[in-house]
Amino acid sequence: MAQAAGAPRYDWVDAAKGICIILVVMMHTTLGLGEDLGREGWMHAVVAFSKPFRMPDFFLVSGLFLSRVIDRDWRTFADKRVVHFAYFYVLWLVIQSALKYGSVSGGSPAGFAAHLAHSLVEPFGTLWFIYLLAVFSVVTKLLRGLPAWMLVAAAAILESLPIHTGHVLVDEFAARWFYFVVGYLYAGHVFALAKAAADRPVLAIAGLVAWGFVNGVLALNATGLSHAPTYAELPGVSLALGLAGAAAIVTLAALLTRAGAEGPLAYCGRHSIAIYLAFFLPMAVLRILAARSGLELDVGWTAAAITAAAVVAPLVAERVVRHTPLAFLFSRPAVFRIPPRPAPPVPA
Repeated sequence: MAQAAGAPRYDWVDAAKGICIILVVMMHTTLGLGEDLGREGWMHAVVAFSKPFRMPDFFLVSGLFLSRVIDRDWRTFADKRVVHFAYFYVLWLVIQSALKYGSVSGGSPAGFAAHLAHSLVEPFGTLWFIYLLAVFSVVTKLLRGLPAWMLVAAAAILESLPIHTGHVLVDEFAARWFYFVVGYLYAGHVFALAKAAADRPVLAIAGLVAWGFVNGVLALNATGLSHAPTYAELPGVSLALGLAGAAAIVTLAALLTRAGAEGPLAYCGRHSIAIYLAFFLPMAVLRILAARSGLELDVGWTAAAITAAAVVAPLVAERVVRHTPLAFLFSRPAVFRIPPRPAPPVPA
């Protein structure tokens, strides 16, 4: 979602983003459907397994190409890393809020306006991710003069502290900035890992098996502690599992690319912004239909089917509107771009 304009595409990066966006849709679908039906299914175990690395990997991959723009002038940087995300956030904030008008406005235009104003400060709903990407980019640019070890140490401390203020911006910044910083500062190491995985597939697969076992044990077993329900959520452990899980997704994406099997995932990754912005609508509709059907549905398989539909529907919508007046839904129009500063005239 955050790849710089003009940067060459890497299929394994797109595949990694595709895996991440599918896991995000899966999480929202499965947990929501479980609440709607009042029971759980096998997909809940998949969601719990992926929790330690689902968002860490997304933010780490999002930081990989920050170095291409972070040293540019603020005008160029703001266009690519702030206005880009702000455009989609505000647009889809209005769309999502309009669809939920009654619940967010209290039934009055004044309440709706107050909701929109509040959402400019406190990220709304599922849109918090792109809001945080802009914030992470600005904060990292402001602090780029600090030594790398200092940035990483500060971000790691924030991730490990029990920061639970109830404010999405504060809590998610503390929990996720570390992975974005690591992706930015150590992008070369991440690309080297992907190359090593592709060059040594047997060793890479063995590493994935070992990681999967450890991650599963820690993520699926309860501690009995209120502040850390599973062992994967313990301070320090969550950071280590986040990094290990991000490395695992990079490795998996590299192996799939080596085998030529990355196609569908890479396509999802290249259009992850469309999926992220629009999956909520087909997901919500299908969840409501499932809950009201009166049928004894298998929660796991129903969640899997709704997840697939909620991923495919935005991709279809993006393709349908791509060359129509509705293209602005998934592609930022030129009018919302900051043109580069004119070059100074060359003396005769």
